[in-house]
Amino acid sequence: MSGAAATRATGTQLTPREAHGGVQCKRDDLYTRAGVRGGKVRTCWQLATAGQAAGHDTLVTAGSRHSPQANIVAQVARYLGMATVAYVPHGQLGAELRAAQQAGCELVRVRPGHNSVIRARARVHAAAQPTHCTHIPFGMECAEATAATAAQVPGMPARLPTLWVPAGSGMSLAGILHGLLALPRGAWPHRVVGVCVGADPTRRLDAWAPPLWRAMAELVQAGLPYHATPARTRLGALVLDPHYEAKLLPHVQPGDGLWVVGRRQVLA
Repeated sequence: MSGAAATRATGTQLTPREAHGGVQCKRDDLYTRAGVRGGKVRTCWQLATAGQAAGHDTLVTAGSRHSPQANIVAQVARYLGMATVAYVPHGQLGAELRAAQQAGCELVRVRPGHNSVIRARARVHAAAQPTHCTHIPFGMECAEATAATAAQVPGMPARLPTLWVPAGSGMSLAGILHGLLALPRGAWPHRVVGVCVGADPTRRLDAWAPPLWRAMAELVQAGLPYHATPARTRLGALVLDPHYEAKLLPHVQPGDGLWVVGRRQVLA
């Protein structure tokens, strides 16, 4: 499938794989809806359209200052004619939050803005208005996300030396591991490595990945803080998200695979 075709793909069609810099890249970042793109958008679209079909008119979420989450939700909501409320940390807005605000998102700034706090506020808000609001979980932490990612696993070539995956929330890695379980063992990569680019994803992997995920994958640290931008952000001609996939580049070797989950809409 071409990149152009992938941007029109539904949640059940495979996004393409492409070779960049000698690396086999799963281009899940090419899935596009409402002008935003990436595997996280697929889950947001699924949840939002289900909510709209149930008569809801508002999407409620939480997002950190530099996360693309709130902007993804805001753009999908605007496209569908829905409102958005996002709980975010108090303080200066990052570029993605400014873009969400420009798309009509109501930002509720929380002090202290710890992830656990903003996540809880969003859940409570949505639960208090169950006939009005659809909750889009922080990090797309839900069964829909793992199922959608698992369905994309056949898009990677078999028997890669190593498949590298950015592990932010850990939900993409969890879905990939479920997808591998549906394939013959001989089709698996020799190694699957999640590179931790933020908070420890272990709790979410315990909740959402296969029970024996530790035997299927390993975790390594990116070596840079989440907010830091690495010196190298391109793999050949492919521009990578500086907070996620670009931090995997020191690890990736020619012949390996790289799962490109997405790329933030505002690279500034």
